[in-house]
Amino acid sequence: MTIPVEEDKKRFGKRPANLEIDKLFRSLVKLQGSDLHLKVGRPPYVRVAGTLRPLNREPIDEDEMVRLIFPMLDERLRRILDEDGGCDFAYVVEIDEVRWRFRVNVLQQMGYLGLVARRINNYIPDFEKLFLPPILEELCKFHQGMILLAGVTGSGKSTTIASMLNWVNRNYRKHILTLEDPIEFTFTEDKCLINQREIGIDVKDFMIGMKHAVREDPDVMLVGEMRDRETFETAIQAAETGHLVFGTIHASTAPSTLGRILDLFPSEMHSAIRSAIAFNMKGIVAQKLLPSIKEGVQRVPTCEIMIFNPTIRKLILEGQDHKLPDAIRLGYQEGMQDFTLSLKQLVERRLIDRATAFEVAPNPEALSMALKGIEVKEPGIL
Repeated sequence: MTIPVEEDKKRFGKRPANLEIDKLFRSLVKLQGSDLHLKVGRPPYVRVAGTLRPLNREPIDEDEMVRLIFPMLDERLRRILDEDGGCDFAYVVEIDEVRWRFRVNVLQQMGYLGLVARRINNYIPDFEKLFLPPILEELCKFHQGMILLAGVTGSGKSTTIASMLNWVNRNYRKHILTLEDPIEFTFTEDKCLINQREIGIDVKDFMIGMKHAVREDPDVMLVGEMRDRETFETAIQAAETGHLVFGTIHASTAPSTLGRILDLFPSEMHSAIRSAIAFNMKGIVAQKLLPSIKEGVQRVPTCEIMIFNPTIRKLILEGQDHKLPDAIRLGYQEGMQDFTLSLKQLVERRLIDRATAFEVAPNPEALSMALKGIEVKEPGIL
């Protein structure tokens, strides 16, 4: 599904055209790269198929960096950069009559300016094209609760959530409301009514945006990244009051996401937070992107999926988090999977090679047995 160009022009048309930095964005697109890195004293770097590569040109000096970055910033962004030492925004470049979107972070490091930009696809792929497990479709069918995408930066969380929201858009008549910083994917309305609000442009900050959201009759909400206590509290409250809430969080596995959330709160609140999670969370999907061996496909996700069935809820309420990995392995008939099962499937589908699978496997011995068809029997977890 392509970006609605006219809406994009309304939003970004006032920005200067044909800036000096646009040449670097065009190089990124031409090389089919995912990220652009600019650092004083080094040539521009692009990430292609997961690997950083320098462009064949001289290093960027301090004066050139200022010339590249400052024309991109309006007065508001300059103020944020001066006050916070960094700023985030969306940027659009027209390349061969196609408007490409980039998520940009400008930073200061060791007294110099720098930039990292992520290329956003011009369309929102479906689950099949992203090689995602079909169980994600079932998660989209909930009418209330919370669904979290976990992973490190660059693991594809935003793309997966966009694909899930677009599935809802194609299949239900609902109101989808997003609060993003900045907006990445722009949706084209199908069956749903969709409002996308960007922090700093459409609404002052996240807390004000959430305060307004409850009065805007949303059925489905995207609340962006769970960075702090206030964000999670408002998101879980929205889930408790009958909304389906999507969000992202920095965590390496589905079970470790629970600890990541609890770390946001004082210990005396952990019991209440465990209860809120157990009864409102519908699923946690942790993912990593791996280099693919399939022709025409650069990277594919390996996913760990924890569905909140009665067993998972019981373990969380009782504080037996160490038993969650076993519960995930035993829940494969309900669509759950750990990274070992996911890696096995990717190897068997010839999407990744065995070396890559073993390099990232949390338990190489378990993966080796799985690839040989040996089922590991787990002890009782209850």
